[in-house]
Amino acid sequence: MFKKYYIYLLLIVGITSCDQKPQLSETEQKVETLLAKMTLKEKIGQMNQYNGFWNVTGPVPEGGDAQVKYNHLAEGYVGSMLNVRGVKEVREVQKVAVEKSRLGIPLIIGFDLIHGYKTISPIPLAESASWDLEAIKNSAAIGAKEAAAAGINWTFAPMVDITRDARWGRVMEGAGEDPFLGSKIAAARVQGFQGDDLSSPYTVAACAKHFAAYGFAEGGRDYNTVDIGLNTLHNVVLPPFKAALDAGVKTFMNSFNDLNGIPATADKYLQRDVLKSEWNFDGFVVSDWGSLREMMDHGYAKDRKHAGELALNAGSDMDMESYIYHEELEGLLEEGKVKLADIDDAVRRILKVKYELGLFEDPYRYLDEAREKEVTGSQEILDGVLDMAKKSIVLLKNENKLLPLKKNGQKIALIGPLAADKNSPLGNWRIGAADHSAISVLEGLQAYNGNTIKHQQGVKLVNKVPAGFHEEVSINETDRTGFAAAKKAAAKADVVVMVLGEYGFQSGEGRSRANLDLPGLQQELLEEIYAINPNIVLVLMNGRPLVLNWADKHLPAIVEAWHLGTQSGHAIAQVLYGDYNPGGKLPMSFPRSVGQMPLYYNGKSTGRPGADGEDKGSVFWSHYGDEENTALYPFGFGLSYTSFNYSDISLNASEMTATGSIEASVEVTNTGTVEGKEIVQFYLQDIHASAVRPVRELKGFELIDLKPGETKKVTFTIDEKLLQFYSANNTWESETGDFNVFIGTDSTTDRKVTFSLK
Repeated sequence: MFKKYYIYLLLIVGITSCDQKPQLSETEQKVETLLAKMTLKEKIGQMNQYNGFWNVTGPVPEGGDAQVKYNHLAEGYVGSMLNVRGVKEVREVQKVAVEKSRLGIPLIIGFDLIHGYKTISPIPLAESASWDLEAIKNSAAIGAKEAAAAGINWTFAPMVDITRDARWGRVMEGAGEDPFLGSKIAAARVQGFQGDDLSSPYTVAACAKHFAAYGFAEGGRDYNTVDIGLNTLHNVVLPPFKAALDAGVKTFMNSFNDLNGIPATADKYLQRDVLKSEWNFDGFVVSDWGSLREMMDHGYAKDRKHAGELALNAGSDMDMESYIYHEELEGLLEEGKVKLADIDDAVRRILKVKYELGLFEDPYRYLDEAREKEVTGSQEILDGVLDMAKKSIVLLKNENKLLPLKKNGQKIALIGPLAADKNSPLGNWRIGAADHSAISVLEGLQAYNGNTIKHQQGVKLVNKVPAGFHEEVSINETDRTGFAAAKKAAAKADVVVMVLGEYGFQSGEGRSRANLDLPGLQQELLEEIYAINPNIVLVLMNGRPLVLNWADKHLPAIVEAWHLGTQSGHAIAQVLYGDYNPGGKLPMSFPRSVGQMPLYYNGKSTGRPGADGEDKGSVFWSHYGDEENTALYPFGFGLSYTSFNYSDISLNASEMTATGSIEASVEVTNTGTVEGKEIVQFYLQDIHASAVRPVRELKGFELIDLKPGETKKVTFTIDEKLLQFYSANNTWESETGDFNVFIGTDSTTDRKVTFSLK
């Protein structure tokens, strides 16, 4: 009897144990202990983020808005500040939060560390052209190291928005048009920013933004509406966000736009259903600047209180610079329009990240003036941004082997408004950098002293009223007074290097363009110089794809050099002189006309032309009457100073099951005379499916180095997971059927084989 009773008791205990909640981690226990001590106002304070609002190394503000905000800081009603930078400045605000508030909860200090802090790496789109995940990871890591040394512990990056429209100014901030490449780069950047130990004073918390679909702004016009279906949302937009989450990203930022009629800041499906429930994200979500307030402008929130209700209920945890949570949440709770459980959930998430950063252990761990001095602009960081810059350059054209240039005995005319400019190469989003701190192309070429270089601007830069954090200029549209001197220099030169493109602030947030040609008088200057001396190397500085039809038709050499950052001139010079063989590939398609926007390689087949192509003989097929459908330079395109030959594709099997795999291989040979890098690209086409699939999709790539005459075998493994997509069943799954495999040097390769999934 006793034995039966004992067994029964053990059974009951076992069942009870199974019903118990999982044991809290040490960090979670600390969060719960602190949360229990907090008043409602202190909880809401953690959800409130302020921009820097006074000269923190000066006197305490007296009177006005600044004093009110200072009091909030001292009372524990601020959880985060942004745009406070430098050890002395950050220490002052942290001291107020930690030493004056009741609970001493430290601030998390945020900053737009997009592509470097003071020492600037290439813009993210340029880095993406390297397809070099280790280099991109290192670029993020050295940027984090320099920013962390200045007291910053949270970056509003990476931007992982996929975009197919070069008119949108923020293309410079992302990884381009492809979700697979974008996902790999998103993970690399998160890993670079956050490192292996988030509590290290050399790392920062990352933020995946903008959640979601900001890159699909209608017409390429910033902040504009977005209307896309679930197929595009899940197959194209969301994969890089999921990759960032899988890489351990600590925060997400929602976006300004509405998505299918719902502002992203109030989108419960995105934030609560997908991100926090389906994906089990345990970090926190911050709004974009003022996006709670802007829901009233959308016509979605009737007033500030309603905006706060909508945002919290949808899952937005921290309010950036709207002050709405601070002003309205307490009243909303009293009215029963929001839940205390949701406030507590938001605060838990924020406190957890602060604990993981080590801020509770030591609120001043990031604040070491000696470390700041040692790290900022160090040789390690300069070397890192130079390496990244060289890897970001894409060679678009090189007829008659005009490049590389000879190092001795040549007369070079260096022409263009950007040739000696030390500001444009920094690009946009470089708030911590000093103006005019980049190495110019002129300086880079002058470092090689074997040639005679004559510099002429040709087209002047026009000063504008300073805007934002830095001075801004435009490229002259009326003044041709520099043309004559530029043409005189070109006439006497063996080769002309023309540095043209966009000024550094002509791309970026709020910098959408209706036209994608060379701004100002640059095209006119280019054509007049060509008439004098056609031996031109065009070096492009730009933050987005441009329309280059004339240049492609007429010029022998074109180098896509983007905005490459602090070491720009040295990187460009080393490529022009052949000390570095360019190996970059385009992360976005370059159009023939702005009328092709949006343009992307992984489109879908239409009913016309049909499978037999007979419609192409008539007018009734999907095309333009005045332009080709194809890109001028396709996704994945890029040349080298050497050449590569690909063998036919080899499959180790023609059929696979859901539990099996297939290997697809090619042999690549360097058939040129110099060592070079090649990015071998692997694409798949799902020929028949429950939802129309793209004509091809990038599913793998590998960077290889080859010496002249050397051959390497490159193998890609295809398994069932690689074949999955968001299907007509509204779920991620693979479907049986036939698949085409393409492997080659860019997205237009016609080298293919077929296999079946059974």
